Amino acid sequence: MADENINLGVGMGAAEDKFENDEARRRRAAEALESATPQVTEDFGHKTERSWQETEARVRSWQEEGEEYVRENPIKGVLTALGIGFVLGLMVRH
Repeated sequence: MADENINLGVGMGAAEDKFENDEARRRRAAEALESATPQVTEDFGHKTERSWQETEARVRSWQEEGEEYVRENPIKGVLTALGIGFVLGLMVRH
């Protein structure tokens, strides 16, 4: 019985050392993430802004093309709009 207690004590020391090493490793990883966060946030903000500007330009282009098409083909434009409205109405109802 005394030998079992001694063995458990030795094992606990190794487990405590491993726990302390793991804890230190977690702290270092958390510090590294914390220091990298502002740069990642700034990079993401720049990418988002560029993507938004590109999307705005595409939408404006599509709008201009659509307006031009309707001016050149008013009957087709009206029929296309009616068809799209009909399909969307069916989709919303179901």
